[in-house]
Amino acid sequence: MSLEIERKFLVTGEYKSESYAHYTIEQGYFDTAPGRTVRIRIRDEKAFLTIKGPSANNGLSRYEFETEIPLEDGKQMMELCRPGRIKKTRWLVRSGKHTVEVDEFFGDNEGLVVAEIELADENEEFEKPDFLGEEVTGDPRYYNKCLMRRPYILWRKEN
Repeated sequence: MSLEIERKFLVTGEYKSESYAHYTIEQGYFDTAPGRTVRIRIRDEKAFLTIKGPSANNGLSRYEFETEIPLEDGKQMMELCRPGRIKKTRWLVRSGKHTVEVDEFFGDNEGLVVAEIELADENEEFEKPDFLGEEVTGDPRYYNKCLMRRPYILWRKEN
């Protein structure tokens, strides 16, 4: 089994000039019940089927299985997903031995920019880039599946 361990942060500074690559992502969801996520992701010209288990340790880790599928299958499967899509550009920034993935959201999540750092161990140290702000690891509002159901445009006004 594959265990995903990551920390998530709001982005408060400039990151694009530090990026070495970026790509577009569209994702749709089959299942977003508590404890599991089943999604289709199209990243540029590739498609992936992903299954995620429940989060543990305040959202820091969970089991994740991802496999590449033919692009045409991904496009057809996207039509079977629940209403709503997540659309974003992912920017990749090196930080020490890690890569920080910065997601700039569009559509009803416009204005939200979140960064994730995948770790090998829950206690692993990492270099924190200057553009990282408040840590939001484990805050379900920032889970993509939650942004699909209750987009940023609706709840950012409440803060």
